[in-house]
Amino acid sequence: MTESAFAYPTRYVVAPIGEIDAVVRPPGSKSFTNRALIVAGLAQGESRIEQPLISDDTDAMRLALYGLGIRIDQDPEAFVVRSSAALQPNGSVLDAGASGTTARFVTAAATLATDGTLVDGTNRMRQRPIGALVEGLRQLGADIAYQDIDGFLPLRVSGGGLAGGTATLDASSSSQFVSAVLMAAARAERATLLRLEGPIVSRPYIDNTIDVMSAFGAQVGWEDREVIGVEPNGYTASVYVVEPDASAAVYPWAAAAVTGGLVRVDGLGAASTQPDMGSLKVLSDMGCDVEMGHDQVSVRGPDGLVGVDADMNTCPDAVLGLAVVAAFATSESVFRNIGNLRIKETDRLEALETELRRLGADATAGPDWLSVRPGPLRGATIETYDDHRMAMAFSIAGLVLEGVVIQDPGCVAKTWPGFFEWLETL
Repeated sequence: MTESAFAYPTRYVVAPIGEIDAVVRPPGSKSFTNRALIVAGLAQGESRIEQPLISDDTDAMRLALYGLGIRIDQDPEAFVVRSSAALQPNGSVLDAGASGTTARFVTAAATLATDGTLVDGTNRMRQRPIGALVEGLRQLGADIAYQDIDGFLPLRVSGGGLAGGTATLDASSSSQFVSAVLMAAARAERATLLRLEGPIVSRPYIDNTIDVMSAFGAQVGWEDREVIGVEPNGYTASVYVVEPDASAAVYPWAAAAVTGGLVRVDGLGAASTQPDMGSLKVLSDMGCDVEMGHDQVSVRGPDGLVGVDADMNTCPDAVLGLAVVAAFATSESVFRNIGNLRIKETDRLEALETELRRLGADATAGPDWLSVRPGPLRGATIETYDDHRMAMAFSIAGLVLEGVVIQDPGCVAKTWPGFFEWLETL
């Protein structure tokens, strides 16, 4: 686990604090940090990734890339990535741990290595489908075999490079499959056309991938709504600055919403393209006052929150924090088009239904939706399912309710090791 100055107990009792007034700069974006690490590792030369996220997920990515022969050093403000033209594995196993981005992205990168590797992860990672990614890479010439169960880790990736060409990829379950193929395709032997099938989930994350690739010199872009083209010109070593994580910012904004207080998040603003900035529209619809500046966003909670009916396809991870906010509203909320939450760190729809009910809300999870009907709320001991977002989301309820206890709070180290330190400052 990534170290933090905060000593994590086995359970954390959240202290109600009433209306808050706070300023916070969340840690660097996990999505941008891990994309930049992959792309810098595929660029020949030395790159700097400044203001990155340092957490369990990015540690998993760094260790996996080290297994591909990529050197990554850390100074106080940056990761320094040194890579050669050839990816030469220095071991046979690339361990993604519990990091989904690492498992998907490194699988694609490993197809470019000079030798074979085994990609593996935790028991939960072995339960998360990866078949669509494997099929897409195979269409571009990759030699990948399942070691145990078809469609799931562990994978044997032979390496040897990608031929490129045309591939069709099911994009209905995870945008990370698309991103993984795109980043590796810039190092293919010839140009790649990637055709996306099914409803494209979390499309803005694909746009973020294209932005990071372009920042390192790749020629990549949408040909139309379902087709992306990638030229085989590779990457140029670069300096890349990571902005704060909008996914993490959801929780401070949610804290303002439920307490009727004010939280200003620095480092994010109108120019940010991170998908979870979409949570601000939902909070506004719930009655919050949202002020967006060039490099800061303030949210002030209302005297009374109202329910919403929101399509969350582009920013499903934000649902966890918003669902807790919805429990404090005066009317029902429904969050739709979020079926992929069932294949995250845990089945998040089932987990949300269970834990919201512990708090007294009437929550119901469907195949791809969640409804939250407010009820008389009470404190409760919350199971987190080794899911960082469950821990952070339900901690927000404890700012208002007496007796909210978070089990296994250390799981937040996956993306925000200092989260409970921030909560303590309140």
